[in-house]
Amino acid sequence: MKNMSKNLFAAAMVFILITGCTKNDPQKESLREAINDGAMELNSAVGSISSMPAFSILTSKDEFTTKSAAADYKVYITLDTIKGIYDYVRPSSYNLWGMSIMNFFTRTGESEQMIVNMPLKKVMRSWLLRNISKADTSLENNFTIKVSEYHNNYNSFHDYDYLLESEISIDDKYAGSLNINALVKPVTGRNYTAGFKFPNGYTAGYSYESGDTALSSFTIKNDDKVLYGEQLIIISNDTSKIREHQYVLTVGDVQIIRKSGSHEISVLVNGKVQPGAKVEIIDRKQDSEASVCKERDIQLTFEDGTRTTISALIGESVEDIRSIYSSLHQVYFAASVVDWIAYNIYYHR
Repeated sequence: MKNMSKNLFAAAMVFILITGCTKNDPQKESLREAINDGAMELNSAVGSISSMPAFSILTSKDEFTTKSAAADYKVYITLDTIKGIYDYVRPSSYNLWGMSIMNFFTRTGESEQMIVNMPLKKVMRSWLLRNISKADTSLENNFTIKVSEYHNNYNSFHDYDYLLESEISIDDKYAGSLNINALVKPVTGRNYTAGFKFPNGYTAGYSYESGDTALSSFTIKNDDKVLYGEQLIIISNDTSKIREHQYVLTVGDVQIIRKSGSHEISVLVNGKVQPGAKVEIIDRKQDSEASVCKERDIQLTFEDGTRTTISALIGESVEDIRSIYSSLHQVYFAASVVDWIAYNIYYHR
């Protein structure tokens, strides 16, 4: 466990160094200018991301099934057992509610991947996978998912290891890539990462590693540049004593860092500490994984005495960022579409 703690703290320092890189412009930039610039760039990025079809797919909460709903369910599926090309076939009869998904798919070819071609409508509302209507006869297979890596060893909600690497396309155009790597064990705890890459260079990622020292991280990037990032280190001696050790918020070139045992909150612009900056972290309620995406906000006071908050600067983008954050936690698309089709292929080999 000591080694894990050392690794987590090392990861924290790397996070700070990476997200605190300085600009090439040597001119001094004020906190107000830097936070406004960062918020403007972030809002532009989130606006671009939210306009893409992949955003709606990733953030859809139309759950069809989840692992937690079947705690005693056990399965061990590898890519080799589900590989092939599968096409959704427009039904010729109706009112077949409750039938297996594979009644609506036909294996049409060989592949070293699992490739599924299906209507986008069935992806957006995954409960329709086993429900058909007359309108379905006009649906086109305009959505494709290619799964290049898959490993699903599920014993219970607290005991599984899972790997997914996939690429999606809409109307034969690349729409994004979803990658998940999870290892959950009763003794060792949880190690989870999920990332989505959009076609315009934007990426969103979330990771969590449990233990006596737990580390969570969420970022939105444009290529290698962090537009928005939150990192939280939590120390837990037992189930009743949990405390925040360090919190880092990054918006563009601005970083806000609070460490336990310190009454001051450090504010950095381009990696340089701003001694006159005043910051207050506001928690609306206690949260084991505090975040601006959930119940936390941060108030900034500038040199002239005026104030603003991070949520006010980000504005309407807050809700979209929260949706991305929540979706990378749950990844309903993987559970509701990819896994459920994989289950059905596996059991109908």
